[in-house]
Amino acid sequence: MTTLKSLILRNRSYRRFDESHSISRADLLGLIDAARLSGSARNAQPLKYFLAYNKDINEKIFPTLAWAGYLTNWPGPKPGERPSAYLVQLNDTTISTNYFCDDGIAAQSILLTAVEKNLGGCIIASVKKEALAKILNLDEHLKIIQVIALGLPIEEVLIEDMQDGDFKYWRDENQTHHVPKRNLEELIIN
Repeated sequence: MTTLKSLILRNRSYRRFDESHSISRADLLGLIDAARLSGSARNAQPLKYFLAYNKDINEKIFPTLAWAGYLTNWPGPKPGERPSAYLVQLNDTTISTNYFCDDGIAAQSILLTAVEKNLGGCIIASVKKEALAKILNLDEHLKIIQVIALGLPIEEVLIEDMQDGDFKYWRDENQTHHVPKRNLEELIIN
């Protein structure tokens, strides 16, 4: 039986994918449906999405994204390892100018649903928003929040105990991605 905790453990920030594995519009709609059913501050539901799932638009989106701040010598996934799809998360300012924490709630629901379907993703907040809005021909009232890259992961991501307060993720010589986590006791204050 799949548990929520097992989905959380498999839900890593994947940055390398099998680009030949296609993701359909129907697949993306299933992910958005999970986000739609999730909680929303004040129940305003101001989030909208631009769905990208073909090579032409994906190639235009890719250069507007920064991939891994701590991996300073890595320009991002190479051709063949790039995402098969993107969800551009937007705030519809005609509904609300403040989306509060809806972006994170929705993104987590999207990614957990993706993991359930043996996909993976990465939330990318470092986006050239003006350039991307122009590429996507977005109306002025739709403001880019972040981009969720999606695909079939081809990398191993390991969770490990944080050492000496160093929270920076890193890659070893085999390109295994290591993610340090604080231990449970450190999070509890009483």
